[in-house]
Order: sequence, then C-alpha cells, then structure tokens
Amino acid sequence: MKGALFDLDGVIADTAVFHFKAWRKLIKDNFDRELPDELEEKTKGVSRSDSLKVILDYLKIDLPQAEFNRLAAEKNNVYRGYLQTLTEKDILPGMAKLISDLKEHGVKLALASASQNGPFILEKLGLSEAFDAVADPTKVAKGKPAPDIYLAAADALGFKPEDCVGFEDAIAGVTAINDAHAVSIGIGSKKEVGKADFCFDKTVDINYADVKRAWENFHE
Repeated sequence: MKGALFDLDGVIADTAVFHFKAWRKLIKDNFDRELPDELEEKTKGVSRSDSLKVILDYLKIDLPQAEFNRLAAEKNNVYRGYLQTLTEKDILPGMAKLISDLKEHGVKLALASASQNGPFILEKLGLSEAFDAVADPTKVAKGKPAPDIYLAAADALGFKPEDCVGFEDAIAGVTAINDAHAVSIGIGSKKEVGKADFCFDKTVDINYADVKRAWENFHE
C-alpha cells in the first residue's frame, strides 16, 4: 500500500452541508424556489456543474450557457463564504489520526475531490502539509462516477491505482475508485457504499490496521 486517495466532502470534513446550503440560497435568490431535502443526495460527490444540472432539471429550468456559468460562479462564492468558518475542529472524527498514521507508515496522500475548492479547504483544516498531491478536477475529462479523478490522483503520486486505497462516502465515488482498480474503502451504510471493497459505518471507526488488512485481503 503506497498511496491513499481521499474524497473530501463527508470523508475528511462535512462540507457537503455547506454545498447544499449554498445551492438553496442560490435558487431562492435567483428563482424564488425551494429545494427539497432529498435532492441533496443527488448532488453529493459530483462536480459543481453536474450538481447545477441536476437542480435545474428538477426545477425544469433551461438556461443559456452564459447564465448557467454565472450561477455556478455565484454558488461558489456563497459556498466559499460558508467555508471561511472551517477550522481543524471540523475534521471528521478519526480522520486526523488516520492521516497521521498513514504518513507515519510512509503512505503518500492525494486528494481526489470533485471540489475545485479542495486546496482552500485543506488549508482551512490545517491539512495542506499532510497531502503530497491534489488532483485538479478541472483537468479530468469526466467527473465521478468515472474513474478519471482517481487515476489522476494516483498518477500525481507517481503510483499505479493498484498501489493505492481510496476513501469515499458516496456511490459515485466508490464506483470511481473501483473502476480505477484501486482498493475502495467506503464510509457509511451499505446503501451508500455497499460496493466498496471494505466498509466502515463512520469515520471514527476507521483505523490504519483495518485499512491495511483490507488492502492485504484484496491482494491475496
């Protein structure tokens, strides 16, 4: 096990709540419409553009590209405003220790998030120095569930995906890790991450020993 590839929202910190809060504000401000709670799951773990497409499809709103781009940019500004409140205390339970233990055992870390704000979030969480690479979601051809971002993250570390484990909390992300042929570690219920090679119910349950064991079992 040479590399560990991390999703961000719901894995390292719960920034997903800020995403949907920002989407709700955007839609209320621009269209005076409300978004239902169930739509949040459909925007989880995917890119900003794909999330906006899901929301506009639900609202049955068709926009020219220029207006679509303006809304996406406006949402990001609202979201970044919410992110200003992030501190190290917002790292999800157990993840700081896992990251530390991986580093101690010589495992290199890369961020494989659909969020273009990944470096900014890592900085706010005090984790910038822990990560050896950050895959740029704007440079990959397809977003999750396509494997592109995980292939890019492994490549940024100089490893084959087969040399890496990936951490995800959403179906799209687990599918991306599996299709990249890395070992998938799911966080959440079987409904959310049931196709992962190994699952933990919550981040607080994750530990280096079990991750290493999952890696070894996969490669037997």
